[in-house]
Amino acid sequence: QVQLVESGGGLVQAGGSLRLSCAASGRTVSSVTMGWFRQAPGKEREFVAAIRKNDGSLYYADSVKGRFTISRDNAKNTGYLQMNNLKPEDTAVYYCAAKPLLITTTTAQVPSSYNYWGQGTQVTVSS
Repeated sequence: QVQLVESGGGLVQAGGSLRLSCAASGRTVSSVTMGWFRQAPGKEREFVAAIRKNDGSLYYADSVKGRFTISRDNAKNTGYLQMNNLKPEDTAVYYCAAKPLLITTTTAQVPSSYNYWGQGTQVTVSS
Protein backbone atom coordinates (compact mmCIF):
# COMPACT_ATOMS: atom_id res chain seq x y z
CA GLN A 1 0.00 0.00 0.00
CA VAL A 2 1.13 3.51 -0.79
CA GLN A 3 -0.40 6.61 0.74
CA LEU A 4 0.00 9.94 -1.03
CA VAL A 5 -0.77 13.39 0.31
CA GLU A 6 -0.55 16.44 -1.93
CA SER A 7 -0.03 20.00 -0.79
CA GLY A 8 1.02 23.34 -2.19
CA GLY A 9 -1.94 24.32 -4.32
CA GLY A 10 -3.47 27.75 -4.23
CA LEU A 11 -4.42 30.88 -6.13
CA VAL A 12 -1.77 32.57 -8.25
CA GLN A 13 -1.71 35.18 -10.99
CA ALA A 14 -0.78 34.28 -14.53
CA GLY A 15 2.98 34.15 -14.88
CA GLY A 16 3.44 33.11 -11.28
CA SER A 17 4.80 29.92 -9.77
CA LEU A 18 3.73 27.20 -7.38
CA ARG A 19 5.41 24.06 -6.10
CA LEU A 20 3.25 21.06 -5.38
CA SER A 21 4.42 18.37 -2.99
CA CYS A 22 3.39 14.74 -2.75
CA ALA A 23 4.40 13.08 0.50
CA ALA A 24 4.53 9.31 0.22
CA SER A 25 4.33 6.58 2.84
CA GLY A 26 4.30 2.83 2.56
CA ARG A 27 7.05 2.73 -0.07
CA THR A 28 9.99 4.90 -1.02
CA VAL A 29 9.46 7.37 -3.84
CA SER A 30 12.41 5.89 -5.72
CA SER A 31 10.70 2.48 -5.80
CA VAL A 32 7.59 3.76 -7.58
CA THR A 33 6.87 5.71 -10.70
CA MET A 34 5.25 8.94 -9.58
CA GLY A 35 2.95 10.79 -11.89
CA TRP A 36 1.12 14.10 -11.75
CA PHE A 37 -2.26 14.51 -13.39
CA ARG A 38 -4.80 17.29 -13.43
CA GLN A 39 -8.51 17.57 -13.94
CA ALA A 40 -10.40 20.72 -14.79
CA PRO A 41 -14.19 20.96 -14.34
CA GLY A 42 -16.01 19.09 -17.07
CA LYS A 43 -12.81 17.61 -18.49
CA GLU A 44 -11.09 14.27 -18.28
CA ARG A 45 -8.09 13.74 -16.06
CA GLU A 46 -4.98 14.49 -18.09
CA PHE A 47 -1.34 13.61 -17.75
CA VAL A 48 1.08 16.33 -16.66
CA ALA A 49 4.41 14.71 -15.78
CA ALA A 50 5.98 11.52 -14.45
CA ILE A 51 9.27 10.36 -13.00
CA ARG A 52 10.07 6.70 -13.48
CA LYS A 53 11.11 4.44 -10.63
CA ASN A 54 14.78 3.67 -10.17
CA ASP A 55 16.39 5.48 -13.12
CA GLY A 56 14.36 8.67 -12.73
CA SER A 57 13.48 9.09 -16.40
CA LEU A 58 11.21 12.08 -16.89
CA TYR A 59 8.08 12.46 -18.97
CA TYR A 60 6.12 15.66 -19.64
CA ALA A 61 2.96 16.61 -21.44
CA ASP A 62 3.66 18.94 -24.35
CA SER A 63 1.49 21.62 -22.74
CA VAL A 64 3.82 21.94 -19.74
CA LYS A 65 7.27 21.26 -21.22
CA GLY A 66 9.68 24.03 -20.37
CA ARG A 67 7.41 25.37 -17.60
CA PHE A 68 6.93 22.47 -15.17
CA THR A 69 9.59 20.32 -13.54
CA ILE A 70 8.99 17.02 -11.76
CA SER A 71 11.45 15.80 -9.16
CA ARG A 72 11.73 13.71 -6.05
CA ASP A 73 13.62 13.90 -2.77
CA ASN A 74 14.47 10.41 -1.56
CA ALA A 75 15.50 11.65 1.89
CA LYS A 76 12.12 13.30 2.42
CA ASN A 77 10.25 10.58 0.51
CA THR A 78 8.42 13.30 -1.33
CA GLY A 79 7.77 14.12 -4.95
CA TYR A 80 7.45 17.64 -6.32
CA LEU A 81 5.99 19.47 -9.27
CA GLN A 82 7.50 22.90 -9.77
CA MET A 83 5.18 24.98 -11.92
CA ASN A 84 6.48 28.20 -13.46
CA ASN A 85 4.94 30.70 -15.86
CA LEU A 86 1.49 29.49 -14.95
CA LYS A 87 -1.39 30.14 -17.32
CA PRO A 88 -5.15 30.30 -16.68
CA GLU A 89 -5.52 27.05 -18.62
CA ASP A 90 -3.41 25.32 -15.94
CA THR A 91 -6.30 25.76 -13.50
CA ALA A 92 -7.35 22.33 -12.25
CA VAL A 93 -7.23 19.92 -9.36
CA TYR A 94 -3.79 18.33 -9.41
CA TYR A 95 -3.29 14.74 -8.31
CA CYS A 96 -0.18 12.73 -7.69
CA ALA A 97 -0.22 9.02 -8.36
CA ALA A 98 2.11 6.09 -7.87
CA LYS A 99 2.77 2.84 -9.67
CA PRO A 100 5.12 0.27 -8.12
CA LEU A 101 5.71 -1.68 -11.36
CA LEU A 102 7.76 -0.60 -14.35
CA ILE A 103 6.21 1.85 -16.73
CA THR A 104 6.66 2.73 -20.38
CA THR A 105 6.54 6.06 -22.13
CA THR A 106 2.97 5.29 -23.17
CA THR A 107 1.62 3.89 -19.93
CA ALA A 108 3.21 6.69 -17.90
CA GLN A 109 0.60 9.01 -19.40
CA VAL A 110 -2.46 6.84 -18.74
CA PRO A 111 -4.30 7.38 -15.44
CA SER A 112 -5.48 3.77 -15.24
CA SER A 113 -1.83 2.63 -15.18
CA TYR A 114 -1.44 3.98 -11.65
CA ASN A 115 -2.43 2.06 -8.55
CA TYR A 116 -2.45 4.75 -5.88
CA TRP A 117 -3.74 8.32 -5.83
CA GLY A 118 -3.66 11.29 -3.56
CA GLN A 119 -6.69 13.39 -2.69
CA GLY A 120 -5.80 16.27 -5.00
CA THR A 121 -4.93 19.91 -4.52
CA GLN A 122 -6.59 22.86 -6.25
CA VAL A 123 -4.53 25.16 -8.43
CA THR A 124 -6.23 28.31 -9.69
CA VAL A 125 -4.48 30.71 -12.05
CA SER A 126 -6.10 34.11 -12.53
CA SER A 127 -5.63 36.17 -15.66
